[in-house]
Amino acid sequence: MRRAASFACGPSRCDVGTLQHMTSSNTIMLEAGDPAPTFSAPDQTGTTRTSEEFTGKKLVIYFYPKAFTPGCTTESCDFRDRHEFFAAAGYSILGVSPDTPGKLAKFKDEYDLPFDLLSDPDHTMATAFGAYGLKKNYGKEYMGIIRSTFTIDDEGTIESAWYNVRAKGHVERVATSATG
Repeated sequence: MRRAASFACGPSRCDVGTLQHMTSSNTIMLEAGDPAPTFSAPDQTGTTRTSEEFTGKKLVIYFYPKAFTPGCTTESCDFRDRHEFFAAAGYSILGVSPDTPGKLAKFKDEYDLPFDLLSDPDHTMATAFGAYGLKKNYGKEYMGIIRSTFTIDDEGTIESAWYNVRAKGHVERVATSATG
């Protein structure tokens, strides 16, 4: 089902003004060809980063639940290890989680991540991208970050969207798609 979605968010500002795919849990699911949501969120230094900074540039945005956890560390280090590949293909990388800028700074330093990490504690950026919604674990349902990745072209259009990904091996699939 398609429906219009519009977001106006607090400290992590996200706007979507386009038709988006909705799942049964009312989570927006972006698809190739959709306009990427605009955003404004603090990075690991507390500096506000906006989608406007990336106008005319390609971008990879990945959402992960929590810094320093095994899956999130694996995924972030895989993006680190493929950073030069993505840069050569013209992509900047941003990681997004609900962690505070201070925790993101420690995570970035600990693992020598060569890209910025954005803080989205109120999940507004994740919600705009469809990366926040109903999750199930051991029979329990709860709201949380859905591990997701997006490639965005230089015109601000979603090239690819991956939801509910496994951390291990995922970055290689993104790299293959980015050259493709």
